[in-house]
Amino acid sequence: MIRLSPFGKILVFLILCIGSLIFSTPLIWMLSTALKPIEQTMSMPPTWLPYRYYCFLNKKIVYLIPKQKIEMPSIVLKSKADNNIIIIPKNELDQQKIELDKFELISEVTATKSNPYIAVTPENEKEIQATIHFIELKNLKRKIYPRWENFRGAIKAMKYFWLYLKNTLILCFLNVLGTVISSAFAAYGFSRIDWKGRDKIFLLALATMMVPFPVIMVPLYSLYRKMQLIGTPHPLWIGSFFAGAFNVFLLRQFFLTIPNSISEAARIDGCSEFQIFTNIILPMSKPALLVVALFQFMGTWNDFIGPLLFLTNQEDFTLALGLQFFQSQHGGTEWNYLMAASLIVVAPVIVLFLFTQKAFIEGIATSGIKG
Repeated sequence: MIRLSPFGKILVFLILCIGSLIFSTPLIWMLSTALKPIEQTMSMPPTWLPYRYYCFLNKKIVYLIPKQKIEMPSIVLKSKADNNIIIIPKNELDQQKIELDKFELISEVTATKSNPYIAVTPENEKEIQATIHFIELKNLKRKIYPRWENFRGAIKAMKYFWLYLKNTLILCFLNVLGTVISSAFAAYGFSRIDWKGRDKIFLLALATMMVPFPVIMVPLYSLYRKMQLIGTPHPLWIGSFFAGAFNVFLLRQFFLTIPNSISEAARIDGCSEFQIFTNIILPMSKPALLVVALFQFMGTWNDFIGPLLFLTNQEDFTLALGLQFFQSQHGGTEWNYLMAASLIVVAPVIVLFLFTQKAFIEGIATSGIKG
């Protein structure tokens, strides 16, 4: 075992902190974008903290949305046809060939590079073009201001959010239930019961882990189509009751750490194999079972390919598929709402892991029984 000096321990700690910060960057950016107004999500240069602009007008704070910086004397014209506002530098008026009879002169802005102005509109005004104002750029200030209402707006914008959540939770429950039950039975048979060809069949089962999902995607779709299950959520949970190789392997390795003497003593006392499995092995394997359940929950919660392949009715969509549908149904993506919705989808998995990480690590370590 390598012994580190105090300086070495500090160095390792700093490296781990920097590494965790780097890997957390996408999540931090998602949270930052989720708290911004739409105009700040694609601003250049990008900013990490959401903010809002304001200035003092008549000794009152007015929150503003900046529109255009003006660095030379300009005129402000209003279209008579659609009330649109345009700002044109005076020295470019002839070059742009503006038909002045189609516009109404609103005002002139005496801006210079040494004293630039900024076109703004109050945040609470809906008719942006009709309420444009001009203030000196030096009077425009900003402060950090997260838009927590974006989360409410994202849920409202996703019309079927609560239905998506319900569908996802139902699928998670069925998949976790099926995976834990079927994997525990299969792992017990591969670890605690002797039968001819057991190890060879177990190796064959492990070999299926090397087959990627795209290889079996078309045959699986054809199978469920013949069963007339396409367009229903059933294909998304039926397979969980037929034990996945990885979960069987994980539970089998844990079951092998439990001494056979315990099972033998139970048999002498008259317990059947099923009683040994349910009353002795399963209670002692709670950490491993929790790991399997957690893995399956996260896999089902984040699954996108499965719902995309088998579901056709929007009312059956899961959160992952609903999130993609929310993005595609808008011509221009509302990135603040999309990031807020994404964070809502990701948050339960993060919170679940934080609350179960002790049992998760204990189960992965396959520590067996406690002395």
